[in-house]
Amino acid sequence: MDQCTAVTLFSAPRHLAIIPEFAEPSYLLCELGEHGNGDHARCLSDDGVKGGAVWFRWTDDGWTKIVALPWCTGVDSRGDACTLFADHSPEHSWDVTDPTREAMMRQYAKEHPHLFPEGDPD
Repeated sequence: MDQCTAVTLFSAPRHLAIIPEFAEPSYLLCELGEHGNGDHARCLSDDGVKGGAVWFRWTDDGWTKIVALPWCTGVDSRGDACTLFADHSPEHSWDVTDPTREAMMRQYAKEHPHLFPEGDPD
């Protein structure tokens, strides 16, 4: 499943603006797989949050919230944990493909095949 393409402008509240990456307003991309409900999410930080992370949640109609959420407990067949929050929808992180990243990796593999000896850029 392709990654959701929703993007929003995030201006950190004063207490988060002390973190260098949030000092200036920036655009955030939704980390979830494509979904139809308009409820989007991006992880802001997992530092200091026991068993979870701080997420920025937003909807297409302008609702926003910063919230600490526990990690999803899903684990894939290789033993890798899902990097999304509990009760996310619809797919686990390993089922979500960033189409831009995939296109870049294909181009890198084409231009620099020595970096991809197995032939698969993933």
